[in-house]
Amino acid sequence: MLTFLIFLAVGALAGVLAGLFGIGGGMVIVPVLVLTFTAQGISEAVLTHMAVATSLATIVFTSISSVREHHRNGAVDWSLVAMLSIGIVVGTAIGVSLITSVPGPVLQNIIGVFALLLAVKMFFGIEPGSDGKRPGTTGLVTAGGVIGFGSSWFGIGGGTFTVPYLTWMKVPMRQAVATSAACGLPIAITGAVSNVFAGWSAEGLPAWTTGFLYWPAIAGIVLTSVPFAKVGARLAHRLDQAKLKKGFALLLFVVGLKFLLF
Repeated sequence: MLTFLIFLAVGALAGVLAGLFGIGGGMVIVPVLVLTFTAQGISEAVLTHMAVATSLATIVFTSISSVREHHRNGAVDWSLVAMLSIGIVVGTAIGVSLITSVPGPVLQNIIGVFALLLAVKMFFGIEPGSDGKRPGTTGLVTAGGVIGFGSSWFGIGGGTFTVPYLTWMKVPMRQAVATSAACGLPIAITGAVSNVFAGWSAEGLPAWTTGFLYWPAIAGIVLTSVPFAKVGARLAHRLDQAKLKKGFALLLFVVGLKFLLF
């Protein structure tokens, strides 16, 4: 029961972060799931892969709610979503197929490095410069492949990559966040399905799993992340975004150090 309450709390936090910053809560979900699975005594060989896969599966449900809202407001650029999604599906599937062969502790180190880099980017507000020209079909499909590949390794919906990429193309922030949310759906679906097959015959998996997907965690996180995303969206209009991002960056820094040093 306590474990399920933790999953509910993680979902609430992930939802608030999604509403506040326009990014999913994967970088919070994955570390907490790793700690929770460790406390449950789940095999070190599979627990990190389970955390990444489970995080991706939760995004399937939260993304649908988010995309419906953004589409209703006319903020999604579906032409961009279509081109990016071609690469996203391929990149995500390739990423999952490769991550399966990476030992759990090594994967944790990779996630730790990514968390530190993301912390630095958010704290200092680092954004690439651009002339605002939209890449052609090849460029967009390639970018989608990179976004999908990276997202599959870190259990995220891609907003960490997609929003900066779209703003680099001078897409207005509101439209960038909405379009990124729509791109999160193919990432999540492809990642979840791929992880079912990737973990189908893995040894050391606990009960209530399908491949690497752990259903008690998925249920708990989804139950709270969707309603709390609306809370985060309301808070975004009242609180100082710059200070909040710096605070979140410090949290990511701690997460990164935890994975790398302990």
